[in-house]
Amino acid sequence: MQDDLFGSPEAPTPPVPSRHSTRPTKADAPEAAEHAAPPAPRKRSSRVTAMAHDDALTALAAALPRQLRLGTSSWTYPGWKGLVWEGEHSDTQLSKQGLAVYAQHPLMRTVSIDRSFYRPLTVSQYESYASQVPDDFRFVVKAPSVVTDALVRSEDGRGRQANPAFLSPELARSECVEPALQGLGHKLGALVFQLSPLPLAQLDRLPLLLERLRTMLLALPALAPTAPDGVIAVEVRDPEWLTPDFAAVLREAGATYCLGLHAKMPPLQQQLPMLRALWPGPLVCRWNLNPVHGPYGYEEAERLYAPYDRLHHPDLPTRAELARVIAGITRRGQNAFVTISNHAEGCAPLTVRGVAEEVAAVLTAAPR
Repeated sequence: MQDDLFGSPEAPTPPVPSRHSTRPTKADAPEAAEHAAPPAPRKRSSRVTAMAHDDALTALAAALPRQLRLGTSSWTYPGWKGLVWEGEHSDTQLSKQGLAVYAQHPLMRTVSIDRSFYRPLTVSQYESYASQVPDDFRFVVKAPSVVTDALVRSEDGRGRQANPAFLSPELARSECVEPALQGLGHKLGALVFQLSPLPLAQLDRLPLLLERLRTMLLALPALAPTAPDGVIAVEVRDPEWLTPDFAAVLREAGATYCLGLHAKMPPLQQQLPMLRALWPGPLVCRWNLNPVHGPYGYEEAERLYAPYDRLHHPDLPTRAELARVIAGITRRGQNAFVTISNHAEGCAPLTVRGVAEEVAAVLTAAPR
């Protein structure tokens, strides 16, 4: 396979941030008068309504390939007012009404259902999600941790003891694939098995784990014809997985590698050999955490980035590299499912727009 499909090894010169890439900070506003009256309390609306979108955003969405589905990780963030919806809303209200409004955003054609990682969802819960989005919308679903964690988690989220259900074919099928497939139908895009960081004792036995992974993947039911765009993807949090043997297991099972942009993993360019080894095939990418926070920096990112209403750490080189990968794959007719967390740069909707602008620029510059 040609390397130019995923871009050359040299990263491009970071582009100048667009006028849409950041939002004003408090420092940008004029200083308030010394004795100004306190602002009136903001009222929350009883209904969530979509934000009116400018012509530039609509034109940008139209310039993107139909095979590309960009989106975010979940949708229940009150700080996205003025970006996705109008007015003040609680996260509880957004969990009930926000998805339908989110799906009206011109760039949001997928979303990652992250809550399924913590507790398996039912067919009726998936059906409810599917009923709220357009026909062309596709979901990215995280498999439950009971299958993907090598250790059983305690209440504080830390692994304490070996998980006997790790990579269980039976649970993977009954607790993840079958409910998602039945509930979402053709709107199922990617089922992601995120294998959490392994304890050192298991990292030393990767060949055994690869065989367990192979057994699980081969036991899963086919997603087509119910979900023609559906793909099984495996995301890892230990770079030791990234070997030809891992790629061979995925290829045999008809699965793909989930490109995981996370501080525990090598940079994007160093993960591309996995995609090349599995070509041709779709792209599944989850941009999870900015490396400035280190491999265990989720809590730090949450403290700094909340309420997720502006960009704090724009990662322009990653945007540019990811755009080149997206353009290379979609130009050849393959689907791309790309979901972005608030922890990537501080505000997922703004990062989505930044990536979309980069993709449009790459496609415009490509020779015809």
